[in-house]
Amino acid sequence: MNFTRWSARLPGTQRRAAARTDTALSPDRRADGSVPAARAEQPADEAPLAADVPSVDELPVRDVLGRVPALVALLHGPEHRLAYVNDAYVAAFGIRDLGARAREALPELDEPGLFPLLDQVQRSGRPRTLKSRKAPDGRSYTFTCTPVTEGHNGDGRGVLVFATDVTDHAEAAGRLRASERSQRETAVTLQRSLLPQELEEPDDLRVAATYHPGGTEAAVGGDWYDVITLGGGRTALVIGDVMGRGVRAAAVMGQLRTAVRAYARLDLPPHEVLQLLDGLAAEIDANQIATCVYAIHDPNEGRLVYASAGHLPILVRDEDGTVQRADEPTGPPLGTGGWIHASGSIALPPGSTAVLYTDGLVERRDEDLDEGIAALERALSGATGTPQVVCDRLVRSAGVTPDHDDDVAVLVLQHPARKGAEAELFRNAALELLGGVEAAPRARAFASGVLTSWRFPAELHDLGVLATSELVANSLQHGTPPMRLRLRRTDRRLIIEVTDGDDHLPRRRRAEPGDESGRGIAIVATIASNWGSRRTPGGGKAVWCEFVLQKP
Repeated sequence: MNFTRWSARLPGTQRRAAARTDTALSPDRRADGSVPAARAEQPADEAPLAADVPSVDELPVRDVLGRVPALVALLHGPEHRLAYVNDAYVAAFGIRDLGARAREALPELDEPGLFPLLDQVQRSGRPRTLKSRKAPDGRSYTFTCTPVTEGHNGDGRGVLVFATDVTDHAEAAGRLRASERSQRETAVTLQRSLLPQELEEPDDLRVAATYHPGGTEAAVGGDWYDVITLGGGRTALVIGDVMGRGVRAAAVMGQLRTAVRAYARLDLPPHEVLQLLDGLAAEIDANQIATCVYAIHDPNEGRLVYASAGHLPILVRDEDGTVQRADEPTGPPLGTGGWIHASGSIALPPGSTAVLYTDGLVERRDEDLDEGIAALERALSGATGTPQVVCDRLVRSAGVTPDHDDDVAVLVLQHPARKGAEAELFRNAALELLGGVEAAPRARAFASGVLTSWRFPAELHDLGVLATSELVANSLQHGTPPMRLRLRRTDRRLIIEVTDGDDHLPRRRRAEPGDESGRGIAIVATIASNWGSRRTPGGGKAVWCEFVLQKP
């Protein structure tokens, strides 16, 4: 094969050829009349040395290709018959039969997928490259196929295959990907272990949640959710998102979630819980911020009281399919400090569904965040069924796939509209405690009548009347008007609650033998399954206890 008759159409070939043509012209014959650059004088004895240095065009092409460490093969004609392979190619794959078609002569190019590329290169006249493809010898190569022509008229066509060994780079990249996968798996495992393994099941709500980690390498963030039963029929719901990725974000998330559960046991208003979390987030890591929504559902009020620290608005769908946003109030993210959070509320009547979610569900790079929230509202308006069904439908409607670029957390809660026999298991009764000490016997009589009408067994009836008497007596002695007694039953428990206008919370203490008081709360704590107290939003307090019902 005469290599001097072949030329490769490599980028820059024409420019270099033109440059050589210009330099070949005499300075005195320049068409534009420009003045040539000044040149240093060469000593007479050095002139022959410069003349001995050959130009690139004078080097034999076979010698050049034969000495390069890369693998080179030249294919000729439409059938891609082998015209030449260099020594590096022979050393890698053995001696090849010249003149044979590429599929028979170079079978090692089949696995990397080069044969379809040869036709494309010859038809288009443009080079193509396949990066880091593994060959049968176990090594990785980057293959470049370049069109070449024979003769001045370009009558003969061929393809020059140039393969560079990139095994070291490929192995290093593989080790890096394996390390990233290992880090991501660690972060996902940590993230899932810190999320609740089973959601608590409130009496008055049906809840479901889902978490989808991001699909990109090490894209696991710090999304979390939780459901916390507070006692007295009330339920706390929380969802949050720690900014950042990887194990660090998941670890911060775990600390915040643990803190939320601890603060929730104090039965504080939502904005006070966020104030405590704000300070804790700054102590954990001053450079790490997080968004969060903390909400409390009280079945007696029929509303969701919430506070938001830079998080996306809660969406509530009523029984008719109308969706509302709980936009205000919203404070800055946790960890920023210097902000007094405030609580707001949104109606959650029977038959309604509320959705708490993180930004991975609605945020897209190519559209505004409000458009994503509006799309979620439309999806929620038509979403019916159980909370888990609603969860799955919202995730599908948002286009969340295993390759999603951000992690997603969704928490759905429903306040079911109960009818028929089920409604009989959820009852309420209340009595305003007016007057002085005579309110105590009225309260006992009221409780006795209500518990009898609810058909409780005699033992639970008597315990309920005793607990009512002690709570009312404690409120009459230590509280201030207005006072109110409220009884509530669910399918799982009996709840007795007394509210008054004094905000000093009672505490259980040991009464001495000679003390005439101080035993009421101790008695309630002994006979009831659980008890507690909290301050009410308008001032005052509520003291409650509950009895777990035996399953029939």
